[in-house]
Amino acid sequence: MRETLKPAKTGQGAPTRQFEYLVISVAANESVPGAYQRLREHAEYGKWELERSTLFMGGERRYLMRRKVFRVERTLDVF
Repeated sequence: MRETLKPAKTGQGAPTRQFEYLVISVAANESVPGAYQRLREHAEYGKWELERSTLFMGGERRYLMRRKVFRVERTLDVF
């Protein structure tokens, strides 16, 4: 099982509602219940939501998960 984290775009011109993405790839010979357990753990503890799941020919599975990036702005000016 392989996991890849793609950070949200930042800087000038970035969209206001941003997400970061986690791609989880599961090989054909790995167990599906084990993959589902890992997805549940990410969703419960990491606040991820499943956006898309893909089943490829040959049995490989790929899951795309996302979560919203919270931007915190300073409310007090400290001198």
